[in-house]
Amino acid sequence: MERLIEPFTFEFFRNAMLIAVLAGALCGLVGTYVVLRGMSYIGHGLSHAIFGGAVASAAISINPYVGAGIWGFTAAMLIHGVSRKRTIGADAAIGVVTSASFAIGIAIISVVGGFTDFESLLFGDVLGVTTTDVVVVALVALATAALIFARYRQLLFTTFDPEVAEVSGVNTRMVDATMAVILAATITATMYVVGVTLIAAVLVIPPVIGRLLTDSFHRMLWISVITGAVCGFVGVYLSYHLDWSSGATVVITASIVFAIAYAVSALRRRTSMSAAAAEVH
Repeated sequence: MERLIEPFTFEFFRNAMLIAVLAGALCGLVGTYVVLRGMSYIGHGLSHAIFGGAVASAAISINPYVGAGIWGFTAAMLIHGVSRKRTIGADAAIGVVTSASFAIGIAIISVVGGFTDFESLLFGDVLGVTTTDVVVVALVALATAALIFARYRQLLFTTFDPEVAEVSGVNTRMVDATMAVILAATITATMYVVGVTLIAAVLVIPPVIGRLLTDSFHRMLWISVITGAVCGFVGVYLSYHLDWSSGATVVITASIVFAIAYAVSALRRRTSMSAAAAEVH
C-alpha cells in the first residue's frame, strides 16, 4: 500500500498529476471538434510546426510558450490560407508548412546547440513540469472552455455543415480562425506534458472513444473530456512506477481504453443485429 501512495508524497508528482489531468481534459475537449471537423491531420502537423517555434524562441531567449504559440497560430493560418485557394490541397499545405517549421527547429539545434529541453519537447516529461507550466495549462483550459461556450452554436453548425453555415450567415472564416487559435494554444500549452510527437494522439483518441460509445454530440464531448483526464492521471501514475516516458505512457493508456471501447462497440452492434434478425424471423 505504501508503494502505491508513495508518488503522491512528492510535490513534483502532485504537480505532474494536476497538469496531466488538465491537459488530458483540454485535449479531449478540443479534440472532439478536431475529429468531427476532419482536422486530425492539422493537429498532427501543427505539433511539428510548434516544435520549430519553441526551439527558435529558446535560441533567441524568448519565452517558449509565447514564441511557439505565435508560430503555431501563424502556421495554422498559413495552412488555411493556402488550402482555401484550392491551388493545392490542405494535406499538401500542411506537409510544406509543418515540415519546413520542424526542419527549422532541427537546424537551429544543430547550429546553436545546448537546447536541454529537446527530449522533453519531443516526447514529454510531465515529471519535470513547474508550477508555471501548471498555471499555463490551467489558464489555456479555462480560456478554451469559455471560448467554446461563447461560440458553441457557431462551432457546432460549422463542424457538421460548413457550407450551409456560411450560407446561413455564419462567418466560417472567423470560426476557422478561432479553431486555429484554440488548437495552437492547446498544443503549445501541453507540448511539455505529452511531447509534440505524441500530442496528436491525445487529441484524437479520447474523441474517437466517445464517438464509438455514443451518437450524441453532447455525450461524446463529455466522454472525451473525462477519458482524456482519466488517461492523463493513469498514464502519469504508471509512468512513475514503470519509469517510462510520460507522454508515451499516456498514449498507450488511451490506446488500451480505445481497444476496450472498440470491442464494446462491436459487441453492441452484433447484439443489435442479432436482435433485429430475431424480430424479422
